[in-house]
Amino acid sequence: MANTKTGRFAQVVSKGGPIEVVTREVAEPALGEVRVRVQACGVCHSDSVTKEGIFPIPYPRVPGHEVAGLVDALGEGVTEWKVGQRVGIGWYGGHCGKCEPCRRGDHVCCQNLRIPGISYDGGYADYLIAPAMALAAVPDALSGAEVGPLLCAGITTFNAIRNSGARPPDTVAILGMGGLGHLGVQYAAKMGFRTVAIARGAHNAEFAHKLGAHHYIDSTKEDVAQSLQKLGGARTILATITNADAMSAAIGGLGYKGNFVIVGVPSDPLKVSVLPLIFAKQAVSGWPSGTSMDSEDTLKFSEITGVRPLIETFPLDKAAEAYDRMISGKARFRVVLETGA
Repeated sequence: MANTKTGRFAQVVSKGGPIEVVTREVAEPALGEVRVRVQACGVCHSDSVTKEGIFPIPYPRVPGHEVAGLVDALGEGVTEWKVGQRVGIGWYGGHCGKCEPCRRGDHVCCQNLRIPGISYDGGYADYLIAPAMALAAVPDALSGAEVGPLLCAGITTFNAIRNSGARPPDTVAILGMGGLGHLGVQYAAKMGFRTVAIARGAHNAEFAHKLGAHHYIDSTKEDVAQSLQKLGGARTILATITNADAMSAAIGGLGYKGNFVIVGVPSDPLKVSVLPLIFAKQAVSGWPSGTSMDSEDTLKFSEITGVRPLIETFPLDKAAEAYDRMISGKARFRVVLETGA
């Protein structure tokens, strides 16, 4: 009889319950699926959806949608991947392939989008099984711990900026310099934009310039909208924060045909003056993440330009501690679990 493969899984026991690490049998991949030997998995604020049961989720459930690892086994019909190949899995965890958004190619907007850690067990584990369509190839130059956050915070900011309508050398402002923003500043600068970083406190100025920002605005001492207008107005403002008032105060910094792109999720509504939107042809829009192909673009761009996330790492056995560190807001800037594989 063949030996049964087992692995560690850091699972949320029940809605709002604790994260506990258990050892259990590892399943075989089904038709169209791939089993991944997880090397690293980022701990994202969106994992609170699983932890707190914000969506209807069957428990226990393993969180995690910032996964880097190696192909461990192939299900029937999978031919595009090889055992041992480096792969990543982000927020995009597969789609139905049948509905209208899928037929248009908007798989991220598909009502049947599958999300690792929500739709099926995610990457807080030694092993993960996912649809083959969810996998992205990972460049050798990036470590697993670096790859994890790039598959969520990275792809979200990279994809939002490149789809915002801005073209180098337009002015792109990044509102916030946290887990998303510190990557947004790097991407905007590496893409060739006149990059403005906006954050709270003069102490962030040196760090902003180190990331590549050409200008820094201290929102505690300056009127953000006026400061951006002195620079000619921003073609794109990427809002990575979750404070609705701070977002609303920055919208006035848009220039002609400017786009205020939201990737942070505030709990309160925004306040927007409509006349400037009309007369200056401005827009306020949102952006999700991207498909597996977008993940590959993000990783390739990061590899060749040197964009890297700033991370704190924890072993898988300390998944609960890692989650608490992330949710506290004290991490600089992304928390990553490592399995030791």
